[in-house]
Amino acid sequence: MALVKTRIKLVDVARQLFAKRGLENTTMNDIAQASGKGRRTLYTYFKSKEEIYWAVIEGELERINEKMNEVAAQQMEPEDKLVEVIYTHLNMIKEAVQRNGNLRAEFFRNIIMVEKVRKNFDRSEQRLFASIMAEGVQLGRFEIDSIPLCSDIMHYCVKGLEIPYIYGRLADGMPQGMSRGIVQKLIHKALGHQDKHLSQYL
Repeated sequence: MALVKTRIKLVDVARQLFAKRGLENTTMNDIAQASGKGRRTLYTYFKSKEEIYWAVIEGELERINEKMNEVAAQQMEPEDKLVEVIYTHLNMIKEAVQRNGNLRAEFFRNIIMVEKVRKNFDRSEQRLFASIMAEGVQLGRFEIDSIPLCSDIMHYCVKGLEIPYIYGRLADGMPQGMSRGIVQKLIHKALGHQDKHLSQYL
């Protein structure tokens, strides 16, 4: 437990330094001093500041994943659940990038590094979308020929919306309530049975 707490502290201290100074202007010495730990302790957990940076990104993605799973566990219609998970993803990505100051520049500049780190997150989100879609099929809400393909498409669509959403270019000037309604309608059109249950939404 003590080892886990020490690692968490080191990662959080590093995150704050990266956010304030940026990755390039932060050294391993800076992290060791700010955390109150020696260099030897720091190198016991991480071989380089890039490795700590990966851990910071992983931590942010884990927070987002946990929140999306909380949403998916709620009792609501699968159509509404998909919309809520999508907006949870986008809002928390935006919050994480904005909260981390100078780290956001690194997030976009080192997009290849970020892609390597977020593989587990991406797979988890794809499985989450697939489980909600399967629930919708079981309840007779969705008509889907291939859940794996549809969940992959939805994941990559949402992933592609991250940057325009972070910078406020997505649905610029449109109230979020209105944009949610449009997203919900897209989901109904793409996945839903065209029956009386869905006719009220279309």
